[in-house]
Amino acid sequence: MAIDMGRRRCGIAVTDPLRIVANPLTTVATAELCEWVQRYIASEGLDGVVVGRPTDMQGRPSDSTRYIEPVVGRLRKLIAPVPVTYADERFTTVLARRAMIDGGMKASDRRAKRDIDAISASIILNDYITFNQ
Repeated sequence: MAIDMGRRRCGIAVTDPLRIVANPLTTVATAELCEWVQRYIASEGLDGVVVGRPTDMQGRPSDSTRYIEPVVGRLRKLIAPVPVTYADERFTTVLARRAMIDGGMKASDRRAKRDIDAISASIILNDYITFNQ
């Protein structure tokens, strides 16, 4: 599972059992994320969680990191022993918007931030499974 975490909502993506490709799943309110992931693990099982870490162009943590780290810390405690790792999320929103355009999505549909968040999570997860297997 990958999470594109924001202050208000989080995009969620999952991969197939063979870890070949990731797909957008849903968005969840950030305040409900930890409990949502717990319920997902109870019903579906999970090998690990990858959280997008926002960084600047030099790879340093961005200002958003201070909002993300407490949630990730809580998530780690709640779902242990399932590992929670970080992955670079630079440019995922731009890539998600491009994927929506390339996929022929209408402009009015592309405005839905929840879709962008879930697609961004799938990009994070696809990159992770590509470079970490």
